[in-house]
Amino acid sequence: MEIVKFGNANLPSVQTLAIQLRGLTEASGGGGGGAVILKMDKTGHWVYGADQTEVERDSLWAVNPYSFIHGWIAWGDGAVLGEKMVGVSEPVPQLGDSPFGASRGWERQVGFSLVCTTGEDKGLEARFSATSVGGKKAVTELAIELARRVDAAPEHPVPVVSLGSDFYTHKSYGRIFTPIFAVKSWAALSGAMSDEPVEASALEAPTRKTRR
Repeated sequence: MEIVKFGNANLPSVQTLAIQLRGLTEASGGGGGGAVILKMDKTGHWVYGADQTEVERDSLWAVNPYSFIHGWIAWGDGAVLGEKMVGVSEPVPQLGDSPFGASRGWERQVGFSLVCTTGEDKGLEARFSATSVGGKKAVTELAIELARRVDAAPEHPVPVVSLGSDFYTHKSYGRIFTPIFAVKSWAALSGAMSDEPVEASALEAPTRKTRR
């Protein structure tokens, strides 16, 4: 069975990728042209695009292992005033003064690209990026799992994930939702699926209070 094919021309080896992904996890602390923006809204639902279309429940998404990026973004009154993002193989960009009107200045951002492989959104290309603590943690956890996979089975380095959510209660802001990318299977860059069974992901521990 094939899901989606990621080309690897002029890209680093999967062994080099593992090193780069680990670099992301160390640096994260605490994109693709034409792709829609995928995000989780304040109610814990996954949506994409300008119309905030909700993704299909239980859909699966293939993460491009070469698409992990890091850098900076500056927001002002709901609009992006500046963004400096590079691949994880490159150093985090140097910064000057933040753009005028950026209320929080430059904020650290990480992200990656992914493609839906099932259901009504199959074939949809999307980009996920995050500046929040919970969002960066989710990207970091996925990067760690991917780097381990590349070391153990480099022939199938593409994680196929579900989109879930967790939450915690903030004393001032109430319930805060955070993303979860749970790996369901692995695929080759050619799109061929691995026959190897996937153990239950630590990101889906039964003690978590999750909401779709």
